[in-house]
Amino acid sequence: MLDILVIAPHPDDAELGMGGAILKFKSEGLRVGVLDLTNGEPTPHGSLEIRAQETAAATKILDLDWRDNLGLPNRSLEPTLEARAQLAGVIRLQRPRWLFAPYWTDAHPDHVAATQLVEAARFWAKLSKTDMPGEPHHPERIYNYYCVHLKLVPQPAFVLDISEHWQQKRAAIECYQSQFITGRPTEPPTFVDSLRDEAAYWGKTIGTKYAEPFTSREPLGLTTLAGLI
Repeated sequence: MLDILVIAPHPDDAELGMGGAILKFKSEGLRVGVLDLTNGEPTPHGSLEIRAQETAAATKILDLDWRDNLGLPNRSLEPTLEARAQLAGVIRLQRPRWLFAPYWTDAHPDHVAATQLVEAARFWAKLSKTDMPGEPHHPERIYNYYCVHLKLVPQPAFVLDISEHWQQKRAAIECYQSQFITGRPTEPPTFVDSLRDEAAYWGKTIGTKYAEPFTSREPLGLTTLAGLI
């Protein structure tokens, strides 16, 4: 059983959007898994074999308790009934308390479809009288991470301090050489430099060195102000 299941359209999206949060959750003793919906290929400098090796290396750095791939089609991901049943089955078997999905507005159709799929599968996972595997289960919440292809300025529901984990997040991202290093400009600021600057921006908003933003369609509840920065 997992505490947190991060659902990503492609291998590398979880690392980009919330690699620091994953590492923070792991440091706090939570069981964290990632489900990639597609293999992410083809890409200009990647292949199925290369992407699998890169994902394995990043998974090791993140110290994930579980990772799998649903095997849905890259570039043409759709929230079909069949895909919904597949994802709901994973949720029923892994029984996470919380789900993390991409932000629902994006230029990349796979990302939009992924969030639609997560929301529908969360509902289906609690159904009885079904041939889906496992027992009915309804995760308490869906939180959304930002890994978007639009030039937007997020208005997050909360911002999480990842200062202690930025370097490991960077190392996990750099495992995906075919996506973020090969064929990209080497003069600074590089792609990874820009990610660092983004993390520093969000850190500044809450008075820390580095941070990641998150949101949710549903309101967040507090029992105490003790956890607020």
